[in-house]
Amino acid sequence: MSLQPTDPRSFQALRSVRDLVRWGASEFNRAGLVYGHGTDNALDEAFHLVLWALKLPFELPAVYLEGAVTDEERAQVIELLQARVRTRKPAPYLTGEAWFAGLSFEVDERVLIPRSPIAELVQNRFAPYLTVEPENILDLCAGSGCIGIACAYAFPEAGVDLAEIDAGALQLVERNIARHQLEGRVAAVAGDLFQPLAGRRYELIVSNPPYVPTAEWQALAPEFRHEPRLALDAGPDGMDVVERILREAPQHLSEEGLLVCEIGGSQEEFFERFPAIPVAWPEFEKGGDGVFVINREELCAWLDA
Repeated sequence: MSLQPTDPRSFQALRSVRDLVRWGASEFNRAGLVYGHGTDNALDEAFHLVLWALKLPFELPAVYLEGAVTDEERAQVIELLQARVRTRKPAPYLTGEAWFAGLSFEVDERVLIPRSPIAELVQNRFAPYLTVEPENILDLCAGSGCIGIACAYAFPEAGVDLAEIDAGALQLVERNIARHQLEGRVAAVAGDLFQPLAGRRYELIVSNPPYVPTAEWQALAPEFRHEPRLALDAGPDGMDVVERILREAPQHLSEEGLLVCEIGGSQEEFFERFPAIPVAWPEFEKGGDGVFVINREELCAWLDA
């Protein structure tokens, strides 16, 4: 591996922002890094990390890429790029920040890094699937709280509960609620799925639960193994948590309520476990798939059958 402790003077040829991005991308490619936590290639990943280290906006006009960096700035950037290779941690864990639905969230290794295509549904206010204006929204398996907090922006009159079982993740949920100054309308709820929500009903329940089969989790690249196993591994076929959500959701959905749930690439396992379930699969203009929607009436009819 080429990234070894080296005399800083050997990096003097890296004079501009563009030089650092190009060098970082080359090192990432040589190291065979894996992406999927906000970027999908070495060049974009290096660009993101270099601009974050230099405290520059990601929409930086191209002319500024030729700007010279100071010795101190160069050292900070190189340290961050080397950490990406040395640790194989996803970039958001190195910066402590991830973006979802145009909003910034604090993240660390206690939570899954936000990247769900549900962001596009939130920004479209779940049209055309949601037929009522929600008064109460539930983000189930909330992780960082990104989905529920984004919903609070999309529906400014709604109350939002962010339910999460892991104590460490709940600390980040509360920090992100405060980050967005939503303490009066968004609440963190501790517990296992619907267990702490007895008697509560919602017009909209959104969940990005664990859905990765155990064998697939064991084969994940190091970048993904840095994420909490509790947020990914969901049994032999990945459907253990999803089944609980489907069976318990009707007790917490309003009459016209909608359930939105992500299962990613586990659609084959989903249909093997639930062969006749009448779900719809939204198409996403910005990429991504594996999200189903079903309303309470359809879900109850399927469960009864």
